[in-house]
Amino acid sequence: MDSSWMDGEVGEIGLAGLDGDWRGSEVVSNWEKAPRLPVPEKHPCSSLTSSVTPGHQVDGPGLFAHLITFLSVLLILATLPLSLLFAVKVVQEYERAVIFRLGRLLKGGARGPGIFFIIPCVDSYTKVDMRVLTFDVPPQEILTKDSVTVHVDAIMYYKVNNATSCIANVDDYGQSTRLLAATTLRNVLGTKSLGDILSERESIAQDMQISLDEATDPWGVKVERVEVKDVRLPQQLQRAMAAEAEAAREARAKVIAAEGEHKASRALRHAAEVICESPAALQLRYLQTLNNISAEKNSTIVFPVPVDILSSLVSSFRKS
Repeated sequence: MDSSWMDGEVGEIGLAGLDGDWRGSEVVSNWEKAPRLPVPEKHPCSSLTSSVTPGHQVDGPGLFAHLITFLSVLLILATLPLSLLFAVKVVQEYERAVIFRLGRLLKGGARGPGIFFIIPCVDSYTKVDMRVLTFDVPPQEILTKDSVTVHVDAIMYYKVNNATSCIANVDDYGQSTRLLAATTLRNVLGTKSLGDILSERESIAQDMQISLDEATDPWGVKVERVEVKDVRLPQQLQRAMAAEAEAAREARAKVIAAEGEHKASRALRHAAEVICESPAALQLRYLQTLNNISAEKNSTIVFPVPVDILSSLVSSFRKS
């Protein structure tokens, strides 16, 4: 490559700079008139050795991957029908198969249910169970909002609604969902008081379900239901609550007995007023009482003596 033009231009620019009478526009025009260096052509195989920068997404498999896939298909055709034992796979109605070809996720999503084909030397697949799974959350020691330590256990029902996401986006979707359920249980109940935990189980379960469903949606997991099974209190707190409940019941019993006595005394007062207005009513009441006593087959009957009779006898004895 001839570099004389570069030497000449640089020399002129240097002299002009020394004289002090050059202009920036002349320098730009000289560079625009200079010939351009030829751009080297890209080698057709350079894509095999090109490095991928972080954040750059490759559109598809390279030439080498297509070559391996083609050779694998030729091998399957050459070994028919023996190769069908390795190429034909079956998944159940409740399962899906996620296929990877040379480490890349195969287009078209998960396969199944039924029969599907793979290339034994190139493809690898993973089965995913789409049924509803249950997880018994182990008892969690939780400090409530009112500083009470309780042990709470729950149960969670979840299933996979996107087989591709649960394999490609998370390492172990089952273990991750279970750990998240235990953490969410502690976080939700930590903001509640003891009374709210005991009385608002349905709202707590609904809050947990919403929180878990939002967190597991990128993993392809759907949380169907969450239920709080048991809330266990410390022994000392149980005894204190039992004593409080017993005292409250005794207080209510005393109040009810006092109200009954009050109502009975008012009824007796009203009855006495009625008897005073009609003296014959007292005799009728006396005969009714004797009838009730005789019905019980008692051998002893007590006859009450009216105070008026005794007073008349006493007065007549004094006169005599």
